[in-house]
Amino acid sequence: MYKRNGARGPRAIVYSGQQIVARFTACPTKPQRMDLSLTFRSPSPFLLPKSKPSTLSIPLISLKPSPHRLTVAAAAGKMKMIEGVSDELNSIASQNLDYAAARRRVRSAFIPVHQQLDHLLFKMAPTGVRTEEWIERNSKGLEIFFRRWMPEPGVKIKGVVCFCHGYGDTCTFFFEGIARFIAASGYGVYAIDHPGFGLSEGLHGYIYSFDELADNVIEQYAKIKERPEVRGLPCFILGQSMGGAVTLKVHFKDPHGWDGIILVAPMCKIADDVTPSKPVLNFLTFLSKVMPTAKLVPQKDLAELMFRDSRKKKMAVYNVICYDDRVRLRTAVELLNATKEIEEQVDKVSSPLLILHGAADKVTDPVVSQFLYENASSKDKTLKLYEEGYHCILEGEPDDRILTVLNDIISWLDARC
Repeated sequence: MYKRNGARGPRAIVYSGQQIVARFTACPTKPQRMDLSLTFRSPSPFLLPKSKPSTLSIPLISLKPSPHRLTVAAAAGKMKMIEGVSDELNSIASQNLDYAAARRRVRSAFIPVHQQLDHLLFKMAPTGVRTEEWIERNSKGLEIFFRRWMPEPGVKIKGVVCFCHGYGDTCTFFFEGIARFIAASGYGVYAIDHPGFGLSEGLHGYIYSFDELADNVIEQYAKIKERPEVRGLPCFILGQSMGGAVTLKVHFKDPHGWDGIILVAPMCKIADDVTPSKPVLNFLTFLSKVMPTAKLVPQKDLAELMFRDSRKKKMAVYNVICYDDRVRLRTAVELLNATKEIEEQVDKVSSPLLILHGAADKVTDPVVSQFLYENASSKDKTLKLYEEGYHCILEGEPDDRILTVLNDIISWLDARC
């Protein structure tokens, strides 16, 4: 039950004994703008350790009066300048990327920059690989971006690898090099950008339904499997981070659709110490229906936790169409609910399974991958933990480690083709 306290000043909503204060304040630099923040007073606030009673204030939206309507705009931080590129490119990168047309323009402008990056995945990626990209509308009417990498002409194709990227990411930056290494080993590699991410249509960073995300993957890759160049070949699905959660949802919906699953640092369980209490989660769910696209306060810079190699960490900023803003409310709720559902169904994972995880990953816990490995019903399952590895074991580790992980993936594929 929700109850509003007080007729004047901040509005407080009491939800199951936990008080959430909605506070409107005037913006000092823009007197006609009002900012809304939520304050949780609870023994177990959202995304804070349950053992530490505290107050969590979340600035959510700005309300800006208009002569004709009230505009609700998500609060956002200042655009960071990208070192080493021209003012013109910085200006292009700083535009609003909420919609796909802008993201496509920015990506096109930065392609020459990407090709000059001093990173193994750009500098040492095999040449001779054939590439193609295109856009198709899905059954919901959204434009979905596709990209494929094929071995050199005359090289026999052993199988197909279909990729699911992680939260905020795209298949057009670091994965470009990863795909080239796999394709050069004799595989057709196909990837899509999820709706709302990369070069596909949809509000940037917004996940309306995690189930729809998985359904879109099934729909698009069903078409790929029927392409004449790969029809009848073994098909594998590769999911990274949040893409690992998408991959598992796809498997639950279509248990016999794939000849094998590869998970890299999969997001398949939220650590207990940062899981919201049930009352707070219920309130967030309610709030996500009222203002689904509003953005939560950002977490600390995850780049420090994702890239072990400091030089490679600096290159992440060139992934200019990556969504790195605050998490949208409905997106957060969908991610939490999806991981909870996956955790309850890991025993249903029955496909041949390869799990790869950095042992020092603090973004997705390697203990969870161990949990998945131990509880999956697959007869053919392999877990590889990489000592001292961070979250981005395919992008942010020293070169020799990246090559080791790539070779482990290719060797596993070869053994099953």
